[in-house]
Amino acid sequence: MFFRCKNCGGNTVYSPEHKKMFCPHCDGTDSGEREAGNGQWECANCGAALEVGEYASTCKCEYCGSYFIMDDRVDGKYRPHWILPFQMGKERVVGKMKQEWKRRIFTPDSFLSEATLEEMKGMYVPFWMYDYAARCVYVGTGTKVRVWVSGDTEYTETSYYHVERGMDIDFDRIPVDASLEMDDATMDLMEPFDYGQLGPFAEEYMSGFYGEVYNMGADELADRAVKRVSEDAGRLLMGTVSGYATLRQERKDVDIKGNGVHYALLPVWRYRYRYRDKDYDFYINGQTGKIVGTTPVSQKKVLAYGGTVFAVLWAALSLLLHIVEVV
Repeated sequence: MFFRCKNCGGNTVYSPEHKKMFCPHCDGTDSGEREAGNGQWECANCGAALEVGEYASTCKCEYCGSYFIMDDRVDGKYRPHWILPFQMGKERVVGKMKQEWKRRIFTPDSFLSEATLEEMKGMYVPFWMYDYAARCVYVGTGTKVRVWVSGDTEYTETSYYHVERGMDIDFDRIPVDASLEMDDATMDLMEPFDYGQLGPFAEEYMSGFYGEVYNMGADELADRAVKRVSEDAGRLLMGTVSGYATLRQERKDVDIKGNGVHYALLPVWRYRYRYRDKDYDFYINGQTGKIVGTTPVSQKKVLAYGGTVFAVLWAALSLLLHIVEVV
């Protein structure tokens, strides 16, 4: 699938800034016309062979820069229920990153340079989103202690209470990434997303970005979602039990039942920076701009900074000694 501009014939892409399809060649908006794929992995624009990864649902022609959506990987069992479109374009994301790291004086000079920014990619990451209903029960014994003084005597009174709590909690859209390429802990740090902007899937949103189909099925990843629900439900339950000096648990149950699962695509920018033969990956939430990643430290800058500080201190010490000698 390819979106061709009816005005100039170029490739139209989804623009987060315009919130609509945009042609970067003639600045046309909503001018894209869908062309169905021919079943062969070759560029419909220049005829070059396309390199399509095992799980890729979109790809970019390395010769003419056109973006293609693989028809069979956005349909049938691979058709997402929802998509959260990119809200931040590349230029805005780069600006946020430069703002974030401008005070980090030991960051290498080549970080976020024009050459390295060629490695920044916007991608839709596949997620399973689970709905659960949790029934929570807590039973225990709590104590409250009262201390008072009468005359020369201090008294302590301990009261015992039967504590029982019951809660019904609904959890909607618990996200678990379904990409083998993406680190699970990193994707968890990408949260939160504003799921109020989730909408029905449409292929147009994918034009101009990379994408994947889910690498693992919903059943394979359900345990991760259940674990999150169990932990969150437990915290919410225990948050209702307060004000006791001590608490002895007798029973704590969290019964979880599934209410449905949905397949969604969420927006992430990835910037890969290579420094001293090591790759540093940075991930940016394509909706909120939240950044996850740590920059390398330039030893050259550290040494230069240390030398400067030493020179300033030496100059200050010399001046102080001169003043002392004059006095």
